[in-house]
Amino acid sequence: MAQQTTSGSNTALLTAPGADNGAASTTTARRALYLKLFSGELFKGFQRNTIARDLVTRRTLKNGKSLQFIYTGRTKSEYHTPGNSILGNSDGAPPVAEKTITVDDLLISSAFVYELDETLAHYDLRGEISRKIGYALAENYDRKIFRSIVKAARKASPITKAGFVEPGGTQIRVGSNAQLSDAYNSASLIAAFYDAAAALDEKGVSQDGRVGVLNPRQYYELIQAVGSNGLVNRDSQGSALQSGNGIIEIAGIKIYKSMNIPFFGKFGTIYGTTAGTTDANVADPGNSGSFVGDAMADEHNITQNDYGQAAKFSKSCGLIFQKEAAGVVEAIGPQVQVTSGDVSVIYQGDVILGRLAMGADYLNPAAAVELYAGAASNDSAFG
Repeated sequence: MAQQTTSGSNTALLTAPGADNGAASTTTARRALYLKLFSGELFKGFQRNTIARDLVTRRTLKNGKSLQFIYTGRTKSEYHTPGNSILGNSDGAPPVAEKTITVDDLLISSAFVYELDETLAHYDLRGEISRKIGYALAENYDRKIFRSIVKAARKASPITKAGFVEPGGTQIRVGSNAQLSDAYNSASLIAAFYDAAAALDEKGVSQDGRVGVLNPRQYYELIQAVGSNGLVNRDSQGSALQSGNGIIEIAGIKIYKSMNIPFFGKFGTIYGTTAGTTDANVADPGNSGSFVGDAMADEHNITQNDYGQAAKFSKSCGLIFQKEAAGVVEAIGPQVQVTSGDVSVIYQGDVILGRLAMGADYLNPAAAVELYAGAASNDSAFG
């Protein structure tokens, strides 16, 4: 259809090849049939960093359902009596105990890709779906490990031999007020880190591999206070603040941030606007997505290891630990499989499957510290 345009006394008939069925009354209508070019970019949603796998003790399991870890307690010294033979300590030290970690049921994430859809799509459909499947498995992996570390912080040592006292886990309160909002106070967090470092030193835990994991908002609270808390070198404050990775360590504890730690009984951030005993006092920015504040599921009935219900983490707000605090046993590492051959012919498409067989549990309670906020913790029981 040709459209008339007027310029002064002259009138031109405009041809609109992009108009749908000749509807060219507006600019949008004249461009309706023009090609929509693909920019090469895809919104990948929340690509959360998964960090826990390399921060704890990890073993590969073959031809079995569980893996045994052995504890050895301390031994004692004594003075030698002249003339007496030396045939070992009379108390049978060191005492020995075991911990067994079982592999959970097979964890899967899958999607069916129809071949025609893949042919018509002008972007990498399989690659994007595979990445999302990988993220789903990795997220579950981190959540199990972090919950196991909380469990460690609340446990006594497996060594129970009479006369031999071995240290257990540690719970440290952030702040001195009965408010959950203390979890976001940078000064209180720093004090808790130094307290945790001292506790680990007193229990004889190695300084090698000590890390802390906080909620992202806690982490950024620390960064915003670098001018007064001395956590970042004065000469590097500019680049550190701009990169968002300025906090390297506190008291020799390297700090990470994760949305997968158990945080007041949920994953993500708890929003609210009233400072008090039941409110973390963080304003909701809106449109935060379902992941933020997702409640924990009770997985005890579908897994072999007890990862705890949401009520067990109602005041938990951070973790500090050494790599011996928890263990991970992998029978099948994270991997992606794709159907082919006859299956593809019958269904005219392929199933993309991600799978993982692992289990996590605590190992050395002395190496785990749980941070909590609010009134005195009532989360001591676990399992």
